[in-house]
Amino acid sequence: MSKSGCSKLHIAMFPWVAYGHFIPYLHLSNKLAHKGHKISFILPEGVQPKLENMNQYPNLIQFVPLVIPHVDGLPPGAETTSVVPLNQQKYLAFAVDQTRDQVEGILGDLKPDMVFYDFWFWIPDLARQLGIHPICYVVVSSMIMSIGPSTKTLTKEMTVEEVTKLPPDYPSSIVKFKAEEAAVLLFGAEDFGSELSFGERIRTAVSGSDAIAFRTCRQTEGPFCDYVARGYGKPVLLSGPCFLETKTQQLDEKWVSWLSQFEPGSVVFCSFGSQSLCGLPFLVALKPPQGFSTVEEALPEGFQDRVGGRGLVYGGWVPQEQLLHHPNIGCFVNHCGYGTMWEFLLSDCQIVLIPEIGDQILNTRLMVEELKIGVEVERGKNREVSKESLSEAIKFVMDKDNETANMMKRNHAKLKQILSNRDLQEGYINNFIQALQDLVK
Repeated sequence: MSKSGCSKLHIAMFPWVAYGHFIPYLHLSNKLAHKGHKISFILPEGVQPKLENMNQYPNLIQFVPLVIPHVDGLPPGAETTSVVPLNQQKYLAFAVDQTRDQVEGILGDLKPDMVFYDFWFWIPDLARQLGIHPICYVVVSSMIMSIGPSTKTLTKEMTVEEVTKLPPDYPSSIVKFKAEEAAVLLFGAEDFGSELSFGERIRTAVSGSDAIAFRTCRQTEGPFCDYVARGYGKPVLLSGPCFLETKTQQLDEKWVSWLSQFEPGSVVFCSFGSQSLCGLPFLVALKPPQGFSTVEEALPEGFQDRVGGRGLVYGGWVPQEQLLHHPNIGCFVNHCGYGTMWEFLLSDCQIVLIPEIGDQILNTRLMVEELKIGVEVERGKNREVSKESLSEAIKFVMDKDNETANMMKRNHAKLKQILSNRDLQEGYINNFIQALQDLVK
């Protein structure tokens, strides 16, 4: 018997080959294992060492290695999106499609009750042949599943109005794409391996499932989840955000030492770019740009002298979640990716958002227009972000005398209080498990 009082489940996990998918799948795995359920986590063989320290229940969560074959167009040895540019990721998708026989052998041997997947359109048929329930576990927002590329057939010949038109009964007039963002949506029309577009892959994967599961809660996305359930005619299950309870929350001394120079709530943490030079102390985490091996050599001449001790630009991995809880960080500038969104919702930082791709744009509209807890940086021609518009947004939210900024802070604090409630999180995961057990019956 599991801790939830019902029979234990055996669940196979098979996410898209990106760390932004592996990690939330592992967060959910930890939550399920905590309740006594067994997890078999299928992932590329080279990824396992990077995730082992996040496996809190190694007695119940077993990693199952998958050998990714090489295909033309893919960099040698590539197993995840972290080493494959976006315009080459269709080759990675195609490479994983070639593992179907491997996956069939793995699932045939394991005989799990169900398999959680998100991108592999061929999993539903394969799972059913083996008597396994296919569950599409989506780790992006329910908004992108409501009006994103998986919801309609997109072509390059369509007008801007056709691409961005909202479907009937969509539950919001403000969480949507603007006309100038149509090109972002048209990514869904592009070939993404196995002669399917990105949108067709997602649509086939979702429509073939026994149920659609989201990593969210009704408090933030309720109407959108209901809309997806009606649109696909499938049960929609909510796991809750599945926050990771790390055993070591201690921030490394190098970060503590640098942050201690500044006043509480005064540091701007920017997780992707170095344009936040607004006169406030700042910490920037970013990858080296193309053509440079380190971030330092890419910095403009004289940058360090101008910045002095008030700015730190860092090119390595940063403990983002822990930094967001440091009292001296007062503002967080980011793209509003789904995982990052949940991390900043549990922080006390003011939020400045610069979305780039489809789901980030809709996440941003939810945060800014619907929940009113942050600002979106205004863009100029060709969706360019100027240092002036970024600086203006940061100064706006950091102005203690600005009533709108204070209203955002209050809204954020209320939502944080709701989401960090242990009983709420416990209720979601227990109801989620019960729904899965009912499906198996």
